[in-house]
Amino acid sequence: MVDRKPPLTSEELRVLVASGEIDTVVLAFPDMQGRLQGKRFAAPFFLDEVLAHGTEGCNYLLAVDTEMNTVDGYEMSSWDRGYGDFAMHPDPATLRRIPWNPGSAFLLADLAWNDGTPVVAAPRQILRRQLDRLAEHGYTAMVGTELEFMVFQDTYEQAWNANYRGLTPANQYNIDYSVLGTGRIEPLLRRIRNEMQAAGLTVESAKGECNLGQHEIAFRYDEALTTCDQHSVYKTGAKEIAAQEGVSLTFMAKYDEREGNSCHIHLSLTDADGRNAMAGEGHEEHGMSPVMRHFLAGQLAALRDFSLLYAPNVNSYKRFRPGSFAPTAVAWGLDNRTCALRVVGRGRSMRFENRLPGGDVNPYLAVAGLVAAGLHGIENRLELPPMCAGNAYTGDYAHVPTTLREAAELWETSEIAKAAFGPEVVAHYRNMARVELDAYDSAVTDWELRRSFERL
Repeated sequence: MVDRKPPLTSEELRVLVASGEIDTVVLAFPDMQGRLQGKRFAAPFFLDEVLAHGTEGCNYLLAVDTEMNTVDGYEMSSWDRGYGDFAMHPDPATLRRIPWNPGSAFLLADLAWNDGTPVVAAPRQILRRQLDRLAEHGYTAMVGTELEFMVFQDTYEQAWNANYRGLTPANQYNIDYSVLGTGRIEPLLRRIRNEMQAAGLTVESAKGECNLGQHEIAFRYDEALTTCDQHSVYKTGAKEIAAQEGVSLTFMAKYDEREGNSCHIHLSLTDADGRNAMAGEGHEEHGMSPVMRHFLAGQLAALRDFSLLYAPNVNSYKRFRPGSFAPTAVAWGLDNRTCALRVVGRGRSMRFENRLPGGDVNPYLAVAGLVAAGLHGIENRLELPPMCAGNAYTGDYAHVPTTLREAAELWETSEIAKAAFGPEVVAHYRNMARVELDAYDSAVTDWELRRSFERL
């Protein structure tokens, strides 16, 4: 790992607190859904007590459903265990200002039990473990996430009261790459870009997308853990900025029957000398090194088994439709957007893109899955099958899972998952899927009401 200066150092924070410029520090960690959970501290107390010693949080935060209901089936946390605490240890490397909340600084925490052992099912810890495994082979993962969202002119409260139906999108036609389309909500996009830059993220660009009111803001490729940390800050901050502007935005994978929100993830490897380990010599096929070929073969071998990490919700699987630019085939291709795995770049920019994840993805789990799959390919020297040169939607390839139920069953029985993540992590996230499926199976949907109320 590169030893880098954080966006805000502890010493700089002390100066800002002493001057009264910073009065609040937010300490948070990503939960199973990738949301930030934590506490706001008075800044002097944080500096005096929490920075060095940490704080506590109820361990049910890694054992609840999306609506924060306590549910059964989790080994680490239950009524029988009394719902005790785990420790939240601040990671000073993530300290930053969050300009959309005046007077506030923010940093992430790693979770541990009271005896100091890590909480192995915590998303950030899951990713750390896979990155440590990768480092044993001499590589560092470089990652970029491309996160799409849809903007509505309604506030979050208005959207709630309307049951999220009949909302007014910020753009009312396809604005993919349209400068005019992004210009319609440039004040919001500009705020998000500039305030993320001030929070220590490196902004690259903003562009319109296909669905109504759909946009994407891209950030600089970085080391895997840094990218995932920035992803979580950006996702939360964008929602907070939207709320302050009197609008709402959603990252859900499939809001309606048009194009869904994707989160394509790009990954490459650097070696100990900082060179791109995926770039081959001039004579090697497609410019890919043997390491990249093995790594990419591992992605294909584990793609179905790890789909739960890339598509973690019932709604996630609504994206996977032929001709939708969301993948259905377990295939790879050179700059081919019909494939689940798209190889792009050349030389120092050589990398691959996994197109399965949607905007609802937990980046820590997804990137952990990419690294674990790649290590499976490297350690077993898997051979890369021929690429797809045409339309993968109509090709003879294995299909990505079509439901959360199918993905959860593949995950639960996967020997690759058990070897990479261990039985505790496999069981924990299998139970997360079970909880969501139980809730969905007992719900009566709008679709059922429209089809059945009068006509059946």
